Amino acid sequence: MDMVEALRKRIAGAAASPFGHAPFPLAHTLEYPEDPGLCGPGSVTWELLADVSSFIGGIRALVIQAAHPEVAAGVKDHSRYQEDPLGRLSRTSNYVTASSFGAMPEVEHAVELVRQAHAPVRGQSHRGVAYSAGGPRFAAWVHNALTDGFLVAYQHFGPRKLSAEEADRFVLEQTRIGAMLDADPMPTTADGLSRWIETHPDLADSPGRREAVQFLRKPPLPTLTRIAYWIMFAAAAATIPRRLRKILRIHRVPGAIVAGRIFIAFLRWAMGMSPAWKISLMRMGEPIPEGVFKQEPRVAVER
Repeated sequence: MDMVEALRKRIAGAAASPFGHAPFPLAHTLEYPEDPGLCGPGSVTWELLADVSSFIGGIRALVIQAAHPEVAAGVKDHSRYQEDPLGRLSRTSNYVTASSFGAMPEVEHAVELVRQAHAPVRGQSHRGVAYSAGGPRFAAWVHNALTDGFLVAYQHFGPRKLSAEEADRFVLEQTRIGAMLDADPMPTTADGLSRWIETHPDLADSPGRREAVQFLRKPPLPTLTRIAYWIMFAAAAATIPRRLRKILRIHRVPGAIVAGRIFIAFLRWAMGMSPAWKISLMRMGEPIPEGVFKQEPRVAVER
């Protein structure tokens, strides 16, 4: 049993390590007792994003975002993801964690950091279309792709399948976050969101797409982590609609979804639910579910 527990902790540490290159965003969350933030206890967001299937959801979202030439151009021209990939990944993960689980001061801080990062991101794509990362249409593509990515991943790889009503509630909850970044339009149902993404008229191949997808296929990770990542990338790609796969020039690998389910179940055994959910429940004075958390929130240890 000691060997099994040591293996579990090693796997959990390795899986979490790519996201640990920025300060934990909820380090002071217990200073805001009973502040539910934008979502709060009982929300679909807290349950869904606490599951490790969100790893696949995040990969899926980043790949789909690259199908929009102006969004891809903004990343290509202004992002440092090639030089600091794990830092960018950690900052993106922190934004999702803080905006979804944080108290309102933490939500507002996370949104302000994104606004500051997006302010100078302006230019023109290869097809002569002007872009601005802070513009409502471009913010909507990024936000909606992220929401859809997490939802689709949970429905394929999560511990249970959400009902249609729960899926719609998740999408509606996420619009509260997108509204703080002026994203528009934002569909308010799961079916409406998936149709909006799949039929979006502005999507096309681009130099930024090629660079982003090539990087996302083979990021600079340690060998064992890279193997795990490849399984998740293949699983994410297998859930992307055919039209978008054609634009992105990615293919479905036979058996990728089954492999993704097996791997995520294994990762769920090793990691349990996100400690961000646990510390948020603690902030709200809510009961802590038994047997679902295997990692202590860093803030609880520090205190």
